[in-house]
Amino acid sequence: MHLLILAIFIPFIATALIPLIHKRIGSLHIGWLVLLVPLTLFVVFVIQIPAVANGETFIQTVDWIPSLGINFTAYLDGLSLIMALLITGMGSLVVLYSIYYLSSSDSFPHFYAYLLLFMGAMLGVVLSDNLLVLYIFWELTSISSFLLIAFWYHRKNSRYGAQKSLLITVFGGFGMLAGFLMLHSMTGTFSIRETIAVIGQYTDYALFYPAMFLVLLGAFTKSAQFPFHIWLPDAMEAPTPVSAYLHSATMVKAGLYLVARFIPIFGGTAAWFWTVTIVGLVTLFWGAFCAVRQTDLKALLAYSTISQLGLIMSLFGLGSAALHFGDGERGALYGLAIFAALFHMVNHSTFKGALFMVVGIIDHQVGTRDIRRLGGLSAFLPITFTFAVIGSFSMAGLPFLNGFLSKEMFFTATVDAVSLPAFGVSTWGLLIPIIAWIASVFTFIYSMIFVFRTFFGTPQLKKLDRKPIEPSIGMLISPAILCILIVSLFFVPNLLGDYLLKPAMSGIIPGISGAAPQISAWHGFNTELFMTLGIIVVGTFLFLTFRSWHKIYSLQPAGWNFTGLYNSFLKDLKRVANWLTTRYMTGHLPTYFAYIFVFFIVTSGGALIFTGALSIDLTADSPISFYEGMLVVVMAIAAIAILFVKSRLTAILLNGVLGFSIAIFFVLFRAPDLALTQLVIETVTTALFLLCFHFLPEWTKEDSPKWIKVRNAMIAIGAGITVTLIGLTVNSGTLFESISGYFENSYELTGGDNIVNAILGDFRAFDTMLESLVLFIAGLGVYTLIRLKLRKEADKDEHQ
Repeated sequence: MHLLILAIFIPFIATALIPLIHKRIGSLHIGWLVLLVPLTLFVVFVIQIPAVANGETFIQTVDWIPSLGINFTAYLDGLSLIMALLITGMGSLVVLYSIYYLSSSDSFPHFYAYLLLFMGAMLGVVLSDNLLVLYIFWELTSISSFLLIAFWYHRKNSRYGAQKSLLITVFGGFGMLAGFLMLHSMTGTFSIRETIAVIGQYTDYALFYPAMFLVLLGAFTKSAQFPFHIWLPDAMEAPTPVSAYLHSATMVKAGLYLVARFIPIFGGTAAWFWTVTIVGLVTLFWGAFCAVRQTDLKALLAYSTISQLGLIMSLFGLGSAALHFGDGERGALYGLAIFAALFHMVNHSTFKGALFMVVGIIDHQVGTRDIRRLGGLSAFLPITFTFAVIGSFSMAGLPFLNGFLSKEMFFTATVDAVSLPAFGVSTWGLLIPIIAWIASVFTFIYSMIFVFRTFFGTPQLKKLDRKPIEPSIGMLISPAILCILIVSLFFVPNLLGDYLLKPAMSGIIPGISGAAPQISAWHGFNTELFMTLGIIVVGTFLFLTFRSWHKIYSLQPAGWNFTGLYNSFLKDLKRVANWLTTRYMTGHLPTYFAYIFVFFIVTSGGALIFTGALSIDLTADSPISFYEGMLVVVMAIAAIAILFVKSRLTAILLNGVLGFSIAIFFVLFRAPDLALTQLVIETVTTALFLLCFHFLPEWTKEDSPKWIKVRNAMIAIGAGITVTLIGLTVNSGTLFESISGYFENSYELTGGDNIVNAILGDFRAFDTMLESLVLFIAGLGVYTLIRLKLRKEADKDEHQ
């Protein structure tokens, strides 16, 4: 199998092996074996860096459904490479961290199976070139993240957060799928590369903008953009390694990746530019504003993640204007925003991953994440404190850390956007740097809250569950590596820029990577530097005076937020569903049959009448023989008699008359195989009916109201007429040539002498296989129920 496609499926293979090996490895922690998977994949992708940096791309395809244009096509360029490195690199650090974080009471096989399932799904998203394959992996990330968030399923908040994230992201995924299908309807291809090549011919099509907004819906929900951001804070109920992996470095970056990948398709339009930019800026501000008032460290990081994702999203929106201007100077200036977005995406993964791990250490060592119960921890956790300072100050965009460099580039992109005439920016563009600056002030404030209110001040040891001490060295390795990267990238940023960021930029907009800047920490006393100095001054003042102005958060009425709206919607939906369900779920079996047959009559009969499909031609039919007529009369008498008999035994025997009469019909029509099958089945079912009804209570036939009898009679007559009309119409139709001639060649085609066996075993082999599978599953269910009952009885006898 091709290397790239194998890289996608290795985590899935490992997931399947975990249940088989975890009991056979003795005292060895299964996490050490799991660690080999992301670590090996990380090395594989690192090896590809020189070739991709030189402009090479790798495409590997395995046919799946070629007749529909659906194949497993893996595509590795600069953009997918940088994402694959984040997925596998952060995956390695998170697995290592989790070995020391998880408790012995946790189910390690389940945790690592879910984690590897998610890792494989994410690799599938970023490496897939086929839209439908990408969608499959996209939804698989939602399902696997649901399992990870609900890992501690005994907690109500974990179940609520998992359900919330699944509903919102899957809802966006359905919209995205509709957008993909619209793109295919326009272009005739599911390939992203081929769509990019031909999309210029379809920008005036009616489906172009609906497809754009539906694709963005999927991206916004996955990357927690306003107003779909509400799922991310509740997802913090997941174990901290999950938060560090999914909600800082990978899953929430899937939406950013999708936007970046689709810039060549939609990016040259004003609708894309303003939608992505405005949503990103609003998310940037609102996430930072809400983060300041949080009292739970993970909640603070959750809202800060929302804010940082908005920052990156707004940069991709601004950078999309580069397509409008082309390769000129203006296009290069807007292209700077894409470079900054990619740079900050990498930086955010480093400092936010480190901070989540710091919170995990605090929670693990002292038993709480509540800021109101913390303070003075720097004296007890000096190493963890160092990691917190490095990560928080990088998030705040302070000098000598990588966050400072990408934050300065963000300011440069917003300031440049004001002076460039693109899509009316000159009118409203001044708001872009203003919103960016205000949001950055709040970013500075919550970064300082994270450090100073957690690690400084008077220790509150009496409010802690246990005395704080540093964790084992193994738990410190992963955040230490991330903090080393945070500092190193400040001093050697162009190593990252030349080998990863420029190729990724070229993967988004080919030919514009030459406009990628050389990253440097000093650009003189320019507007961006003064913006940073203003953030430090104003942010410090607001942090010190927080108690005097934090009451502004109480101005928002309780419940007046999108979470309240979400909860109200689910509550109303449940109430309507309960009302509707109680109306038709009466517990009365005849009522259910009435619903089914009325629906059948309305839909099938209506289709026959209103579509003009009804066509009856009896001229070519064979005459009805005396024996056939007699059988029809016998069956009619038996069917009608069932309605009036008062004995179960008589009703079962009359029902058997119907079945055996059908078998005789098969004999008259020269189908002995079918006749034999019908006889066997009818005999067995009649015997089973007699056996089952023998154990039922005495039959007391209820006297139904007259109107119910009339209703049932009308439904029965209507269903019979509908079936008869369908049969006559099908028999009279000549739309297609009969396929019986094809099956007559069964010996030549399959080597089978018996045409019925050939049909079952060859022509419709998949159908037969699935029927056998259904019977096998049903058998497993029966076997399990019997075993459970026997075990329950054995336990009862043991206790007695």
